[in-house]
Amino acid sequence: MKKSIIFLSLLLVLSLSACGKSSDNTNNQGAANNNAGTTTGQTGGTAAAGNGEATFKANCVSCHGNNLEGAVGPNLQKIGAKYSADEIAGIVSNGRGGMPSFKGQLSDADIQGVAQWLATKK
Repeated sequence: MKKSIIFLSLLLVLSLSACGKSSDNTNNQGAANNNAGTTTGQTGGTAAAGNGEATFKANCVSCHGNNLEGAVGPNLQKIGAKYSADEIAGIVSNGRGGMPSFKGQLSDADIQGVAQWLATKK
C-alpha cells in the first residue's frame, strides 16, 4: 500500500513539473522578438494575439493541450467568455491554483500576447 502511494505521489509530481517552462528557448526568443514593440489594446491586439498563439504552443500545451482541451490544466476553449484579456494576463503572470507563475519566464509582451489570443476564445 505504501509503495502505491509513493508511486502515485511521484507520478503527480512529474505530471505537474511538465507544466513548467519549456526547455526550447529558441521558440521563446522568437516569440519575444516578434512581440517587441507590440502594444496591447485595440491597435496591437491582432498582432499580439497572433504571437500569443506561438507563445502558448511553446509554453502551455503540455498542460492545456494543443487544442486548448485541457489535460493537467483546465480546458481553455471558451476562456475568453469567462475572463477578459487583463484577467487572463494576471493569471498567466501570477499563477493560480495549480498553475505556476510565468512572471520572469515570459516577457510582459509574451504574457499580453497569450492573454489577448486566449481572450478571443469564446
